[in-house]
Amino acid sequence: MPIRNRFAQMLPEIADWRQHIHAHPELMYDTHATAGFVAEKLRSFGCDDVVEGIGRTGVVGLIRGKAPGDRVVGLRADMDALPIEEATGLPYASTVPGRMHACGHDGHTAMLLGAAKYLAETRNFAGAVAVIFQPAEEGGAGGKAMVEDGLMERFGIREVWGMHNWPGQPAGRFAIRPGPFFAATDEFWITVTGRGGHAAKPHETVDPVVVGSAIVLALQTIASRNADPVSQVVVSVTNFRSGTGAHNVIPQKAVLNGTVRALDDAVRALAERRMREIAVGIAAAHGAEAAVEYRRGYPVMANHAEETGIAAEVARAVAGDCAEAPFVMGGEDFAYMLEARPGAYILVGNGDTAPVHHPEYNFNDEVIPAGCSWWAELVERRLPLS
Repeated sequence: MPIRNRFAQMLPEIADWRQHIHAHPELMYDTHATAGFVAEKLRSFGCDDVVEGIGRTGVVGLIRGKAPGDRVVGLRADMDALPIEEATGLPYASTVPGRMHACGHDGHTAMLLGAAKYLAETRNFAGAVAVIFQPAEEGGAGGKAMVEDGLMERFGIREVWGMHNWPGQPAGRFAIRPGPFFAATDEFWITVTGRGGHAAKPHETVDPVVVGSAIVLALQTIASRNADPVSQVVVSVTNFRSGTGAHNVIPQKAVLNGTVRALDDAVRALAERRMREIAVGIAAAHGAEAAVEYRRGYPVMANHAEETGIAAEVARAVAGDCAEAPFVMGGEDFAYMLEARPGAYILVGNGDTAPVHHPEYNFNDEVIPAGCSWWAELVERRLPLS
């Protein structure tokens, strides 16, 4: 079944919802207005239950089908924005300085709202659908918060599905891969303590800037010389802070901060172990000390094999084909939901647009009918009436 005519007809309405959300971005768990907007829409659609405050500011709408059934399918979208100053110049650009929907969560929310309206109208399925609107995907682990708040048990969810737009992929075309898909996202801080002094007398000091620089270079050997070459791992130092700005003072300390991304738990553990060994060893070789704080973030997001095949089959029904997606070294907290229940996460093309997390990014509203059609087709296939 191709894109459904109903969603083509609904496109102006759904795009209006999307642009309203875009103009009023909210961060992390502070998605009160967005959650209120979502809950109001779900009630107006006639959802059987609308529950707010799950995972702090998450919203869930339950839609029962024409026929009874014990299966409940969960569909998830994210609601939060990013702390980025928008540079699109659009008529509906962010009205909040320093915040924008730079990852398309406005589009994800609008597409799932569109699907919810359609499913509440038609109810051509047996069992029930839980439409899940999640806060704090961008670093706050809102997916984990909802799971820990009893999301799956409370609504009897048996399987869970997610979707993300993807710039550079043809608009409305889908891509997916089984198994590890999005990377684990860890963060580290390395504090190097040396001995400060006058910049004209470096021999009387232990320069933490030199030590830190040696550590930055050596950390690159984790990927190039410690991990199996076929494994995906990224070690990036993104901050290097030392000194007070004085040009003639060698400081006492330097702090390195960055991220580790991996698609395998064993490689993730290897990276942490080698980071500690490298930092402490290089510091000692220079007569300094190094302390490493390593904080584990989102786990690897891994699609379940059977559900990946189902998601791809639905995508082919809607769009004619489904490509094999590349590995993504970005993180995605839908990982927590896929740890709790079987399911899959699919990409839908956003066309030739600016990349996500860019100040000129904008969700492509022309993608809406394809995304909504995928949700509707998935539900009717997973919960057939006969």
